[in-house]
Amino acid sequence: MAAAANQVVSMFYELKDTNGNLLDSNMNAVPLSFIMGKNQIISGLEREIANMNQGDISHVEIKAADAYGEYDSKSVQVLPAEQFAGLELTEGMTLYGQGEDGNTVQVIVKAFNDQNVTIDFNHPLAGKDLFFKIEIAEVRDASEDELKNGYVEGAHHCSCGMDDDCCGGEHHHENDDCCGKHQH
Repeated sequence: MAAAANQVVSMFYELKDTNGNLLDSNMNAVPLSFIMGKNQIISGLEREIANMNQGDISHVEIKAADAYGEYDSKSVQVLPAEQFAGLELTEGMTLYGQGEDGNTVQVIVKAFNDQNVTIDFNHPLAGKDLFFKIEIAEVRDASEDELKNGYVEGAHHCSCGMDDDCCGGEHHHENDDCCGKHQH
């Protein structure tokens, strides 16, 4: 049966960039489980999975617009260095804070000096087309509790709402991020 809204999908995946560099994988770990239709993974990937059945294996390209969005130069800001007092900054480091809406915000330090720090609010994969190899391990109806709570029973969740360390307990993220939750 093809995956549909309010069903739990468990999958193995491998994520590569346009150069074929491996960005993330849970192929030899615990499958990633999520509830279809709850915006728990990137929209383009969820649309592809909706056409798949348990046991299917597929190679799909997800365009940037359907992944983490296009890169937005307006999302780069220069802030006074004193706002980062006490932090040992390095270029490329990821910082987490609280946004105006109360949600966790991830930023990348692009540059800094004694007066200013340039930070980028874009997702690290914004503007990039992504290539997935997907294997659907299981498709089942979500339980009442799963639908009520919004997450799959028995799965461990990291800060972005995905399972244990984002990908089945195997943390292979170059950018300390997950394969699917944060969309801008």
